[in-house]
Amino acid sequence: MSDRPGAVPGTGGPLSTGVAGLDEILGGGLPGPRVYLVQGAPGTGKTTFGLQFLRAGLRRGEPVLYVSLSQSRAELAQIAASHGWSLDGLMVEELDAEDAFEGVGDQTIFQTADIRLDRTRIAVEEAIARHRPRRIVYDSLLEVRHLAADPARYRRELLGFKAYIADSGVAAMLLDTSGPFGGDLQLEGLAHGIICLEKELPEYGLARRRVEVKKMRGVAFADGYHDLSIRTGTGIEVYPRIVPRLAPEAPLSELIQSGVAPLDRMLGGGLEAGTTALVVGQAGTGKSTLASLYAAAALSRGEGVAMFLFEERLETFFRRSEGLGVNLRPHHASGQLLVADFNPAEIAPGEFSRIVQRAVDERGVRVVLIDSFTGYLSALPRGGEAVMQIQTLLQYVARRGVLSVLVVARHGLLGEDAGAAPVDVSFLGDCVLLLRMREEGGRLVRTITVVKKRHGPHDMNVRAFEIRPDGLEIRPVADGAA
Repeated sequence: MSDRPGAVPGTGGPLSTGVAGLDEILGGGLPGPRVYLVQGAPGTGKTTFGLQFLRAGLRRGEPVLYVSLSQSRAELAQIAASHGWSLDGLMVEELDAEDAFEGVGDQTIFQTADIRLDRTRIAVEEAIARHRPRRIVYDSLLEVRHLAADPARYRRELLGFKAYIADSGVAAMLLDTSGPFGGDLQLEGLAHGIICLEKELPEYGLARRRVEVKKMRGVAFADGYHDLSIRTGTGIEVYPRIVPRLAPEAPLSELIQSGVAPLDRMLGGGLEAGTTALVVGQAGTGKSTLASLYAAAALSRGEGVAMFLFEERLETFFRRSEGLGVNLRPHHASGQLLVADFNPAEIAPGEFSRIVQRAVDERGVRVVLIDSFTGYLSALPRGGEAVMQIQTLLQYVARRGVLSVLVVARHGLLGEDAGAAPVDVSFLGDCVLLLRMREEGGRLVRTITVVKKRHGPHDMNVRAFEIRPDGLEIRPVADGAA
């Protein structure tokens, strides 16, 4: 083993960032002991990121060091405590870059800032030599930039630090506050990898956060933006964009039936696995009830089902199902049925896609139901972007042989021209079931029509249907009905 400060024995493979999901984007983690840059505006989670990186090292038994020029150990401890962590085992070196040493203000030959910068660099190198860390977080370069003042002096300082890190065999993560016009081009050119954190405040709801791996030499990473969240207990969690072609393709299976024979006949025997069905209609037409039939039928066959509710609480959903004579509580208690309700303003599209993907891959569900897709889109600031993410998700679960059922609400209560969803999603459906209200014999009657089915024949007739306590009744529309 080398006796260099912080030398890493052997290759050891990629270094985990400690951030769930980010290692997946990087193909396993950071490519060894190098200099990495984490950029972001204030409040984007840079310090939390640094703590997670060091905690990942502690879990591997590595000595780690946090060099702070911008905040005290007490402030770091407070940030860690907000996530339920402690600084136990983590070495913290506090440096004051502005007042490094008393008395330097009287110098007349050398610039005071140069002396402070030299003393700061020496203090950092001494801390590394003393603690012999495998990982180091340097927080932050903003203070170093202020001290250097001159761009050439700043670049020499960065080159010297990079050379020292390379000789020490340390994985160094540098935190830097990016300005409104982007990051530091000098620093970006020297860093082996660059990770950018962003935060956007919508008009309503939680802040939307995302991450971009801007650069990572020698790594075939997943580029572009990926949603992330910061939560107590987990810190930063990244949700990698879903890539449909990476999904293991499931073999073809039999048609998936609803358990209502007339409806299955309208659909030519049922719905194909690996397709998406849209259930479209105004309020009160029975969209949720019809969609839940496929969930109940799949559960009765012993298959797993995942239902994601955006307009209804779990208890309301269970009681509505029981009103149809279907008790889903035992399936939920056994884990066969996954039901989750969300506030759509408090969940990023990437996080939702990740939840669905895990339900399919880890729990083996065969039917996914989203109720309502319209409510989900209406709460997002960029509905069109969310539709693209959902389209990618649907392509992924389709390759896994899963039937997806999306409930799509039309505006208004009655009327043929009541309007459509705020974003056109009709292209997502392999099958589209249209539910409407019409007058028949002096009363309102619900009707159902299969307006589209890509695979196989289907019934084009308009049928009346009635929701009864014992299930669904479908019958022909009376002749001469209005």
